[in-house]
Amino acid sequence: MKIHAYLTFDGQCEAAFKFYADCLNGSVDLMRFGDSPEAPNVPEQFHSRIIHACLTHGDQMLMACDTLPGTPYTGIKGCAISLQVENLPEAERLFEALSAQGSVEMPLQPTFWATSSAVLTDRFGVMWRIICNIDAQMG
Repeated sequence: MKIHAYLTFDGQCEAAFKFYADCLNGSVDLMRFGDSPEAPNVPEQFHSRIIHACLTHGDQMLMACDTLPGTPYTGIKGCAISLQVENLPEAERLFEALSAQGSVEMPLQPTFWATSSAVLTDRFGVMWRIICNIDAQMG
C-alpha cells in the first residue's frame, strides 16, 4: 500500500501543478474533464478543468483535481504537504520557490526537531512544511 495526498482546487489545478513541477523538479500528467468519459455530463465551460492531475518526482506522487461546477469550495484546510530534504541549500531553494507570492507562517530556521524547518502557504492556498534534518555544512 502507498499513501498519497490528493488536493482539490477550484479551477487552479493546472497552474498549481505546473508551478509545483517547476519547484519540485517533477513531471505532471493532466486529464481534463472535457477529455474524459464524463465530458457529456459537465457543462462545456468547465471542460478545461482538471479531472485528475498527477505530479511525480522519482517514486513520490502528489495528485489533485478541480471541483465540479456548483460544488462548494472552501479551500484546502487542515493539512500540509511535507517535504523532507537532505541539505540546507535544497531547503532554502524550496522555501524561496514555494513561498513566492504566498505567505510565511514560520521562516526557514533551526528548530529542536530539525536542522531547519519552515511552514508556508503558497499562492494557491496549499500549506507546505519543509524539514531539513541534515545540514550540508555539518557533514
